[in-house]
Amino acid sequence: MNFFSRPLIFLLFGLIFASAASAENMKKVGNLNVHYMAIGATFLTPEIAKAYGIERSRYNGLVNISVLDNSQTSNPAKTVVMSGKARNDLGQIKSLEFQEVKEGAAIYYLAQIKYSNEETIHFDIDIIDGTEKHKLKFSQKFYVD
Repeated sequence: MNFFSRPLIFLLFGLIFASAASAENMKKVGNLNVHYMAIGATFLTPEIAKAYGIERSRYNGLVNISVLDNSQTSNPAKTVVMSGKARNDLGQIKSLEFQEVKEGAAIYYLAQIKYSNEETIHFDIDIIDGTEKHKLKFSQKFYVD
């Protein structure tokens, strides 16, 4: 990744979190604040998608999760082990393969998911922090743009 793409990454995730406030959620589990969202991959610029090997398609979604340690005053990003599954309303199950992305002090966990227009995907994610295991469950309806 070249020098000029890093500011784009911070800008991208900042814009996504700021402009899609209704799409961004947070759940407290134990000593963790888990921020999560699922969006269509077309929200990414072609450069960002290429830098992270993300397929930018009308039928491809991106799950973005960050985990912060709320036991510390500055709530720093936390490295965890993440795995999960996605299920649609027809009961079809797909495994999620998370990619850890570190940008400075920020840590993101990204996974891709295929979807159809107006399809609701139910996410069931395991977050392992040392010896503690936490569950994150949420649903997202996707639209083809």
